[in-house]
Amino acid sequence: MAQKQIVCSSCSYKNPPGSKRCVSCGSKLDGVGPVERSKQEQLARRYQQESFSVLWLVIGIVVQAVLTGAIIMGLPQVVSALDFEGSHGMMTSIGIWFVGGMLVGMISPGRTFLEPFIASFIVAIPTVYFLYKTETVFTLPPFLYVVMGGIGILFSLIGSYLGERIQMGPPPKTAE
Repeated sequence: MAQKQIVCSSCSYKNPPGSKRCVSCGSKLDGVGPVERSKQEQLARRYQQESFSVLWLVIGIVVQAVLTGAIIMGLPQVVSALDFEGSHGMMTSIGIWFVGGMLVGMISPGRTFLEPFIASFIVAIPTVYFLYKTETVFTLPPFLYVVMGGIGILFSLIGSYLGERIQMGPPPKTAE
């Protein structure tokens, strides 16, 4: 007897038999039987993260570290007119972490927006320390580095959420 295709309860995609995750949206398949949800429950569940992926955390760390290292540490080595010290370095880092979060959100399967957030937190610690220690003219007190690092981490969360929204497309129209 042939096995039936598994219908995703989140996006209604028909997956091959034996699938544990949806090929289309990446959500966990709840089992072989369809789960009955109201339209309101389906819309509320559309943007929720279901599980945490260590793989995408590592990918997020690599993306954030490469972008931060290339722009904050590498670009001033190539273009001597650029100098990312103090508030300039931190403001640039905020933008980098936003873009990095958005990139990971756009390429990751399913709904993974916590991984880039945690990855930017891990990358922010050495970046803030590096920018503070390499500053030649002290223009920012240490607590402002921490505050701006926190703002950058929050911007990475916003970027990853926007990346997920771009990846998923516009929400379905409700028939009313």
